[in-house]
Amino acid sequence: MLKVKILFVGPGESGKSVLANFLSESTEGIGSYVPTQGVRILEYENPDVNGNSKGAGCRFEFWDCGGDQKFETCWPALMQDSHGVVIVFNPDLPSHLKEIEMWHSCFVQQQQLLDSQCLLIAHHKPGSAGDTENLSLASSLNKLKLIHSSLEEDPEDVRIEFVKYLKSLINLLDENRDREEMSIIT
Repeated sequence: MLKVKILFVGPGESGKSVLANFLSESTEGIGSYVPTQGVRILEYENPDVNGNSKGAGCRFEFWDCGGDQKFETCWPALMQDSHGVVIVFNPDLPSHLKEIEMWHSCFVQQQQLLDSQCLLIAHHKPGSAGDTENLSLASSLNKLKLIHSSLEEDPEDVRIEFVKYLKSLINLLDENRDREEMSIIT
């Protein structure tokens, strides 16, 4: 069974834990806001996402990383062997728009991940206006896949887009594994 490690990172109070819980179908910690201390790991299997063309299953680990930069010394350990990064931010907070560049630099660029291995989620809090049109992202972030999430209004749309991201990650991992196997054979 293929194991895929995905980091959920971003500023504090952006909704990483809420999204990780929702996407992994976990009911853990539902309720009032409690900042994640360090990291929380959720395991998840999705029968709609196969690990390879042979139909092998896939187990996902969602590493819900605390948004406080006081945990920065732990980041190298968190990044080890990760396959993808989901950067979650609250688009209604200007400070988050500035901060996500740092998260991208630390967790995507330093690991030399491809843009396709990263997903930006503009998470709209309940009751927010939810302007999905006028986000001014840094140029380095404009190449990344961006989805807007409002779990009040369109939760299944968020899940569908996330499954597309998971499938693209699996395809990339399959291609890399096939290439590696071919290099061994030849």
